Amino acid sequence: MEKVPVTPRGFKAMDAELRQLKSTDRPAVIRAIAEAREHGDLSENAEYHAAREQQSHIEGRIKELEGLISLADVIDVTKLKGSVKFGATVEMVDEDTDVEMTYQIVGEPEADVDNGLLNIRSPIARALIGKDEGDSVEVKTPGGTKSYEILSVKYI
Repeated sequence: MEKVPVTPRGFKAMDAELRQLKSTDRPAVIRAIAEAREHGDLSENAEYHAAREQQSHIEGRIKELEGLISLADVIDVTKLKGSVKFGATVEMVDEDTDVEMTYQIVGEPEADVDNGLLNIRSPIARALIGKDEGDSVEVKTPGGTKSYEILSVKYI
């Protein structure tokens, strides 16, 4: 399988979530299932069914995180420089509205647009890759083409 690029911060977050799920959440849901079983008839036991559903969610997330961690290619972005690439923190301005925004280009597992973490496979990130400060980029969006000017590129 293909390696998945992640920042050290993203790797630590995935690892911490995995430890939390295995050491706290999994044992808690096992206890909840045991308690619910003690209440008798499982076919009409809502607590039991809710706990089993939660267990399924936890086990699925554990498998997902284990897979992502096994494929993780941790890249120390502080050692990078130059044009926009994975790990770059890009400050840019919408050329139509003059609204400034800052995004860090990260791997898919840690992407969170609301927190300024842009998936490297997103249309905006793909348009930014290889560009430098002062360059303009055009991004095709469902609402039409947007133009941005890159104000700064940092690796922090």
